[in-house]
Amino acid sequence: MDYRTLGRSGAVVSTYALGTMTFGAEADVETSHALLDAYVDGGGTFLDTADVYSRGVSEEIIGAWFAADQARRDRVVLATKGRFPMGEGPNDLGTSRRHLRRALEDSLRRLQTDHIDLYQMHAWDPITPLDETLQFLDDAVTAGHIGYSGFSNYTGWQLTKAVHVAKAHGWHPPVTLQPQYNLLVRGIEAEIVPAALDAGIGLLPWSPLAGGWLTGKYQRNTEPTGTSRLGENPKRGMEAYEARNADERTWRVIDAVTRVAKDHDVSAAQVALAWLAAQPAVTSVILGARHLEQLHDNLGAADLVLTEDDLGVLTAASDPTWPDYPYGTPGQEQRSRKIEGGR
Repeated sequence: MDYRTLGRSGAVVSTYALGTMTFGAEADVETSHALLDAYVDGGGTFLDTADVYSRGVSEEIIGAWFAADQARRDRVVLATKGRFPMGEGPNDLGTSRRHLRRALEDSLRRLQTDHIDLYQMHAWDPITPLDETLQFLDDAVTAGHIGYSGFSNYTGWQLTKAVHVAKAHGWHPPVTLQPQYNLLVRGIEAEIVPAALDAGIGLLPWSPLAGGWLTGKYQRNTEPTGTSRLGENPKRGMEAYEARNADERTWRVIDAVTRVAKDHDVSAAQVALAWLAAQPAVTSVILGARHLEQLHDNLGAADLVLTEDDLGVLTAASDPTWPDYPYGTPGQEQRSRKIEGGR
């Protein structure tokens, strides 16, 4: 397992994180603890959860695992999130100081710890003033309740605005962003990746296997059968099946992943994960599993080194279609050529 800094912070995390959305839902307590043990034994050091995962049960399962051996808490970098509703009242959601104070207290209690290493806003809140949210996070860092702050599911402009508002006030800056990112979903490369690189933000991609599509188990014009990471219903997480099945790009990507996997004698999932871990600004790829077999296979990506040719084949096959404007702004290409020519 390789290790990288958490964005511009000095904290170090493993290249692959363990996501725990399945804990308390598709994975019971015993299975969840076995997944945690296997992940740490494999060199993993970065756990990601959220208060809304199984309505707090995911955090409780992790907390019980910590309580059984305090060395486990010391060994891992712990991340959780707040933002979505955990109650019925009008203040039981959002990123207001009022909601986040209670959300953070509850997460600390369920996780049985006195601090959270990375506290993330689960999504943008259009109601709460951004400076209110950022000041709360700065206060939480100063108080020692959290080590760092980050975001999830923010757009490029939202991320950039948050970075600069924090800087203008002298508050502790955010260090990470969790976006959906994989070989089939590369839209963040238009705005979010450049914004992250500009600000030194580390990306923590979720859904790295595109809901199972990049494992190679789905066939053209054949609806999925069997179980998935998200449970016994094979169609769960496959809501976009018809559109994705009809898109030739989907099968072009899957064919490329399968070919590279065959060349290396590894699984398709490992190839898709290794490609993602090699992308600019990516700090740690969030793995999701409901049983040990899935996790062991995913962790095998840590030992896979893709060649430049491999990466090129995968990148070309998955090349997204960008609109000409504004990404092809008139004069931009000519100016770049002039500058390069002058060098």
